[in-house]
Amino acid sequence: MDHTHHSSDPAVAELRGGFTSTRFVLVEPSHPGNVGAAARALKTMGFSRLVLVSPRVPNVQNDPEAIAMASGADDVLASAHVVPTLADALTGVHWSIALTARLREYGPPQWTPRAAAAAAQEEAVHGEIALVFGNERTGLSNDDVERCSAIAHIPANPAYSSLNLAQAVQVLAYELRTAYLGAAEATDGVPAAGAGAAPAESAGTRAQMAASDEIESMFVHLESALVALEFLDPANPKKLMSRLRRLFARSGLEREEVNIVRGIAKHILLKTKRND
Repeated sequence: MDHTHHSSDPAVAELRGGFTSTRFVLVEPSHPGNVGAAARALKTMGFSRLVLVSPRVPNVQNDPEAIAMASGADDVLASAHVVPTLADALTGVHWSIALTARLREYGPPQWTPRAAAAAAQEEAVHGEIALVFGNERTGLSNDDVERCSAIAHIPANPAYSSLNLAQAVQVLAYELRTAYLGAAEATDGVPAAGAGAAPAESAGTRAQMAASDEIESMFVHLESALVALEFLDPANPKKLMSRLRRLFARSGLEREEVNIVRGIAKHILLKTKRND
């Protein structure tokens, strides 16, 4: 997936990370107008990276309704990437937020958009992140939600909480813009490390975070090991893997940590095979 995106917003042109390392993912969007309106929502907030997972209308970027609703954000719409699965959309992503209209008993930690944006700001400077939005009618599946690192839930009026897809995108894009620009302003005028200030943590000094596909492979490997141990009964799993996903999502996984878990799973499988 091409990651060379540049914002036309002068306020963000010189900022590192954030605006250029954040992608907005729409999973199986039904209405071309919503896709166009989402593109407009992104551009108004200085973002440009739109990914569409299996949209209902083929070639939706050229749909007249989508173009009309983009209303000047034709460049964001035209450069949208279309992929067949959410796994493809999250390739290279180390941290992601699922937007859900309803609170979930299981799954990753759940935040307000503002809290999620604050966390996103910290993660975006270290690599690719994504915001994931579901279908207009059914939202995101539990599997899609569990693939993400966190959940954002817009606390709308409970008597009428129906938000249009593009409106939801606008809310999250606004909160992210506020967080990203606020972080940039906070560092203005701070002395360099050589001038007496403590050196800030940089992307180069932080351990490399695991990508989404690496984490998914770890869970597959771990589940196989737990089944082999007879700790997990595939016929009656009792949400065990969902709870483990939630546990790991709270910490954020580094690549080396993923390798450790997979190493444990590998040795469990080897030991149980020898004992058969």
